[in-house]
Amino acid sequence: MTNLEAVIQSRSELALEELQWVQRCRQGDESAMGAIISKHRTRLVRVAANVLRDSNEAEDVAQEAFLKAFREIHKLRDDNAFSGYIYKICVRLCMDRLRSRKDEAMVVDKPEPSRGLQIETKVVIEDLLSELTPELRLTLVLREMEQLSYEEVADMMRVPVGTVRSRLHTARERFRNLWIAATGEA
Repeated sequence: MTNLEAVIQSRSELALEELQWVQRCRQGDESAMGAIISKHRTRLVRVAANVLRDSNEAEDVAQEAFLKAFREIHKLRDDNAFSGYIYKICVRLCMDRLRSRKDEAMVVDKPEPSRGLQIETKVVIEDLLSELTPELRLTLVLREMEQLSYEEVADMMRVPVGTVRSRLHTARERFRNLWIAATGEA
């Protein structure tokens, strides 16, 4: 078996396992809900934190996304992956929160410096991301940091793929210019 075949088989097994968890959740199985939460929680919180720029609010959004997903799990078609479903809910909740606080000042949580250059770079990146508009930041985070396809980003943001490509180009260019201005590195 080649490496690629092993990866494909592993992903198929994980998808089948997740489908079984979803079916058990529909029957009210709390251990299946716990398994799904354990599998997706960390990444869901990270996505929300990158979009909202507030780790406490990210925790709230992730919890709200799980509640909504489990409450509406009967709407999930069996051929759809739960991961896409939960991330779509999370992104939409984040966008709703961003819209509701549009006029408020945004608070940026910064990690405490402790590992030198790596942490300093992360702080600079987070500061620069916060200077992008919410739409550009979300597009950049979902595509570059979360490695979602253009189609997945478009679906989550409810925009055409062409809009995702355009926003991503703009976000990359603005981020690059901000990076050069902040660090002097090209």
